[in-house]
Amino acid sequence: MHKTKSLIAASAAVCALSAARSSEVTPPRVRGILAVRADTPADKVAQIQAAWAEFKATAEADAKAKDALHAEKMAKLEDVLATTQKDLDALNLKMAAASGAGGVSSVDANAHREAFNTYFREGTGEHALGDLSVKAGLTTQSKPDGGYLVPTEMENTIDRVLGTVSVMRQLATVRPIGTSTYSKLVGQGGTTSGWVGEEDTRTETNTPNLRELEFTVMEIYAEPYATQTMLDDGRINIEQWLADEVQIEFAEKEGAAYVKGSGVKRPRGFTTYENVPNDSYSWGKIGYVKTGAADKFATSAPADVFVDAYYALKAGYRNAANWLISDGVMGAVRKMKDGQGNYLWAPPTGAGKPATILEKAVYTDDNMDPLGANKFPIAFGDFKRGYLILDRVGIRVLRNPYKVNGKVAFYTTKRVGGGVQNFEAIKLVKCEA
Repeated sequence: MHKTKSLIAASAAVCALSAARSSEVTPPRVRGILAVRADTPADKVAQIQAAWAEFKATAEADAKAKDALHAEKMAKLEDVLATTQKDLDALNLKMAAASGAGGVSSVDANAHREAFNTYFREGTGEHALGDLSVKAGLTTQSKPDGGYLVPTEMENTIDRVLGTVSVMRQLATVRPIGTSTYSKLVGQGGTTSGWVGEEDTRTETNTPNLRELEFTVMEIYAEPYATQTMLDDGRINIEQWLADEVQIEFAEKEGAAYVKGSGVKRPRGFTTYENVPNDSYSWGKIGYVKTGAADKFATSAPADVFVDAYYALKAGYRNAANWLISDGVMGAVRKMKDGQGNYLWAPPTGAGKPATILEKAVYTDDNMDPLGANKFPIAFGDFKRGYLILDRVGIRVLRNPYKVNGKVAFYTTKRVGGGVQNFEAIKLVKCEA
């Protein structure tokens, strides 16, 4: 009995010590910040700004100590900043997805929607869907044996959700097309001119050089399952359910492809093109600047690489340029200062606003490399001009009630493509001495 009481007392003492230690590591102001309920983007921005102020104050006040407690405090504050930023991003995405409005449906489109809803829930009426798709003007590629196109409003919902979840879809140019390939000509300059007098002979000047780029769309799929009981429930919003189920698979697969895709059966990622030192840049390649260390940022003046990347990009692209970086690398970047002792990273200034580095918006994408030898942890560029995403019009769904008893599989496909359309508009940062 006495032994049991002793164990309970010891356990309580350990818990009390742990709580005291946690209280010591987490500054009082931060505990107050986290205790305040934050349900809106504006509330989250206030939390981030307060946590950032505490981060800077703690770094300066305890900088001389450099002991284990100081390291724990800084790690805790970094975790608060990262977590709160993710919460803010999630709230912004949720509001953006909810703000979209569906288009106005025609009579034929309404009929198609009703028929599709019946087919989706009950598996009947599929023979009429092909004709209704054509009548509704949804696409010229509708075929009864090739799957059934989702109604326009449902497609818009899925595209809208994908656009808010995928960082690259937010940053790049997204163009709907109705064919399997897309070609464009890009001017490479080359035109010459000269000064002449009023009566001088005019000789022929050089004509501009043009390069053709061709993009091919690939197929991506998801196969969510629904129970027949759920489908029998008329209160279920089918459009929203499918969007919620598909967004995760499509967004993750697409997002990875736009950054690191090989171009084989998927879009080609901007980091997979041939890369060269920026001084040796030429069209068709992506220029990079070096961190100054083999597997990390330089020990001396690590922030200089951001300035180098900033000015590696031509002035015409810098105005609309953004940083793209993994969440893991962001922790190291938040500690960096310029030559005047100012932090490079700055928190959002308001709801819907991103954090910034050198006053340019910074977005996190964990498809970007971590720090490591010959890795590319950071990209900087005008992605709107630099990267093109193609959406083949039409999302198809095939209903399969026979795969799993009591459940219905919805084989959902979409055709997308992507690749660099302007090699000047994107620069990389490489871990290389």
